[in-house]
Amino acid sequence: MADRPKQQRFHGLFDTVAEMGRMREFWRAGIDPPQEERTHATAWIPRMDIFARGDDLVIRCELAGVPEEDMHIALDHDTLTIFGERSGAPDEEETTFYVRERHYGAFRRAINLPEGTERSAISADLEDGLLEVTVVGGCSQRREPERIDIRVSGGER
Repeated sequence: MADRPKQQRFHGLFDTVAEMGRMREFWRAGIDPPQEERTHATAWIPRMDIFARGDDLVIRCELAGVPEEDMHIALDHDTLTIFGERSGAPDEEETTFYVRERHYGAFRRAINLPEGTERSAISADLEDGLLEVTVVGGCSQRREPERIDIRVSGGER
């Protein structure tokens, strides 16, 4: 594993994040959806960057306009979840929008971390609406994927 480039160690994580971003951009480029009350299923998704800094995994999440007391970070079974709510949306009945790109309400982002990540290895800092979560040693903990053989009925493989 030591001779394998770091970007390959997290290829599945990066592929998933990139695909989610692509789907979000595809949705935004399509026909304007009707404005409806947002639920957990339709919550806004803050933009984020995930990268390596040495052996540490760094997650940066744009949370402008979300007070610190309204954002939360949890670790459960190697899944880091950033969630909360941005309030303060303008009263729509008294407002005429010319451009509406900001979202309000609940948000949730879940990131799979390397197996066995301990809470003590995670720290979070907030500055100017940018949340930075650091997983110390997060890039050195990744295990190689293990191949699973497929049995074929009526034949051998």
